[in-house]
Amino acid sequence: MTRPTARVLAMLELLQTGGQRTVGDLAARVGVDERTVRRYAEHLADLGIPVQAQRGRYGGYRLAPGYKLPPLMLTDDEAVAVVLGLRAAERAGLATTDHAAAASALAKVSRVLPRALGQRLENLLSTAQFTTPPLPAAPAGADTLLGLASAAQARRTVLIEYTAWDGRDSQREVDVYGLVFHSGRWYATGHDHARHDVRTFRLDRIASVTQGEGSYDVPADFDARTQVVSGIGAVRWSHEVSVVLRTTLADAGARLPRSVGRLSEHVDGVLLEARAENLDGMARMLAGLGWDFEVIAPDALRDEVLALSDRLRVSAARGAGAR
Repeated sequence: MTRPTARVLAMLELLQTGGQRTVGDLAARVGVDERTVRRYAEHLADLGIPVQAQRGRYGGYRLAPGYKLPPLMLTDDEAVAVVLGLRAAERAGLATTDHAAAASALAKVSRVLPRALGQRLENLLSTAQFTTPPLPAAPAGADTLLGLASAAQARRTVLIEYTAWDGRDSQREVDVYGLVFHSGRWYATGHDHARHDVRTFRLDRIASVTQGEGSYDVPADFDARTQVVSGIGAVRWSHEVSVVLRTTLADAGARLPRSVGRLSEHVDGVLLEARAENLDGMARMLAGLGWDFEVIAPDALRDEVLALSDRLRVSAARGAGAR
């Protein structure tokens, strides 16, 4: 939004509060001179907004008595962005524990839009299709999400009531370094005072959030996304994998998402450090990348790569014999 347009809207907001405002008052509040205020008033009138002028030493402007703007004014592009944003959030699992919140918000937006635009958006929603299914989600409570966000912004320690994966309940004192949404779940990551280390917490397992008294600083090199993804991997995967990829760090970073593992420079290319539940799947992924590679650890992964190559040779020979 350009600055003149923003100031015109700011002046309109002042007039909507009711009563008459002097030209000098409007000029001071909007940050322009009195001549510009008069020009803004003419611009609002050109838009069909009934701005009434009062001449004289104490003259000014007011909206016509009884006039109220619609509660929501959106351009077509803005309306499409809002509607698709709500639908995308619902499919991605970003909704809170109030599962009807996205649908309710969408209905409210639709009610206040002009009839023609509302019908066009309804046509869009009824005909649009998606190639990916909705993510299975574990929504977080709005109070939990907003409370942790406020604490993270203010750098204030919080006390949380937390239920671990095995059902054990505990109270934790946490410095929240960041909030991350990953694969249908919200996570909070930060310093756990009781564990004296950085920990990651699922928001759907947090029963309550209470603001504490302590304050803190977030380490300058801390990356909340990397911490959450690696923390989840440490819990779920059973094999530590180290592989040297014969490629550049830039190409590896472009092909492999952060969730796969950590990439770093290596004298022979790029070192991939990852965790895997099934080594046969890791072997197939490495083969599919199309780069030469060297398995550093574990030895079992090297065996899986050899087994994969044997299966490929058998398949290739079977095809040749059929000709």
